[in-house]
Amino acid sequence: MKTTRRSRREARRLYQACLAGKQLDEGRARRVVEKVARGRGRRSLAVLSHFQRLVRLDRACHHAVVESAAPLPAEFRGRLEAFVLRTYGAGMTTSFEENPALIAGIRVQVGSDVYDGSVRAALAGLQDRFR
Repeated sequence: MKTTRRSRREARRLYQACLAGKQLDEGRARRVVEKVARGRGRRSLAVLSHFQRLVRLDRACHHAVVESAAPLPAEFRGRLEAFVLRTYGAGMTTSFEENPALIAGIRVQVGSDVYDGSVRAALAGLQDRFR
């Protein structure tokens, strides 16, 4: 579906109306979606599509994914969550996943920021230097 400049601008305006401070208010977002969906306007589907994209990007920026090769101890998980909250502010959620392909170490991704301290990343960097 092709979104027009006008639809994107309207979606951005609606998204900004759903912000409470710097965080997205889910209740407001739901009400906006319901109202636009009931509107039956020509561009309503394009507006909702772009609005959904903006909400998805917002959620990605407020969620940290921590990957490790082995399960992490509870104490370390707590320190890691505290680091994420200190670095990115309140409203962050953190999920922990196991990824044996990392070999050892951890990889933290928050939105487009990636902190990769895994052995796999170190080996890939070493391999790039020898090319």
